[in-house]
Amino acid sequence: LSLGTMSSRVLGFFRDVILANMLGTGFKADAFFVAFKIPNLFRDFVGEGASNAAVVPVLVEYKENQSKEELFKLINIVFTWAMIILSALTLLGILMSSFIVRALAPGFIVDPQKLLFTVHLTKIMFPYLVLIGLTAYSMGILYTFRSFVIPAFSPCLLNISMIISAFIASRWMQEPVFGLAIGVLIGGVLQLIFQFHGLKKIGYQYQRPKSLNHSQARKIGRLVVPRMFGSGVYQLTVLMDTFCASLAFIVGAGGISAIYYANRIIQLPMGIFSVALASAVLPSLSGLANRKDTVAIKKMIVFSLENIFFVMCPITIMLFLLSEPIIRVLFERGSFGAYSTDITSFAVSFYALGLFSFGGIKILVSAFHAMQDTKT
Repeated sequence: LSLGTMSSRVLGFFRDVILANMLGTGFKADAFFVAFKIPNLFRDFVGEGASNAAVVPVLVEYKENQSKEELFKLINIVFTWAMIILSALTLLGILMSSFIVRALAPGFIVDPQKLLFTVHLTKIMFPYLVLIGLTAYSMGILYTFRSFVIPAFSPCLLNISMIISAFIASRWMQEPVFGLAIGVLIGGVLQLIFQFHGLKKIGYQYQRPKSLNHSQARKIGRLVVPRMFGSGVYQLTVLMDTFCASLAFIVGAGGISAIYYANRIIQLPMGIFSVALASAVLPSLSGLANRKDTVAIKKMIVFSLENIFFVMCPITIMLFLLSEPIIRVLFERGSFGAYSTDITSFAVSFYALGLFSFGGIKILVSAFHAMQDTKT
């Protein structure tokens, strides 16, 4: 699992190096990163976050008590509900994209060209929500069967698609950033197809259910709702970052892009270790919780937190003290100049201080989700 996550993060790093060289921290970079962030915010509400919080624990419990045929019937119902909800949100998001961009990045209002650019990109990339949402649910199903390889390597396809799109768009498109947006959609399609291959290997094939009513589907719904409120608190901090960074008269030009690049640096150790570990322990914790083995649960949580502390502390010190030379070596070329390095390294230094806390939260949240406690 860590190998797949590491491969994805390394490819993601090369993708970001290419984006930095191509876009820097200019207004087109800000527009692209805001537009890309919008469907990803919704994804955590109804996709990846909902899958980890509700789908995996419920499916693990159901799998232990019911036949495989009955489990697949439940999965069909969950998939159908997911398609309906994600499609409705996508359509609504496209229709309201202008309002969403204005609310998320009010600083763009003073620059009509930047605002219009961002709205167009948002409309192009919003369907990514359906693709990545269904991918997240598929990954949850594979986690239930303790199949980790395909979900771990899946994000590599998005990064590869965006790298190839950047290469093609920079040479043959008048506005390369629109080529990047199309690359995001292609990457989403490839990720979903890759998950279907994994589902086929465990014997699952989607069939339209005769009824959408199922007690376990309702249980998933009840678990998801509190998770959405909890996720909303976290997403509010992300929204505030974007909200403030869009106000160039406060933070200067390129604030949104700087936050994006800084966050990507922070996500490298987070994804390789913290997220991978949290994803790996979730099915095990769910099984232990179902058997009410609290002693084993405590041991697994403590072991996971100790490992995160051991890894994250030296990384935090390194990033805090050496953020500027690290950013200079990694990104400072092409459109990414000295000013871009200064504002990005400043953001990295402060993000680094939260690495252990971010990782610890991932483990603790997985533990609560395993016990089907989404309120806490």
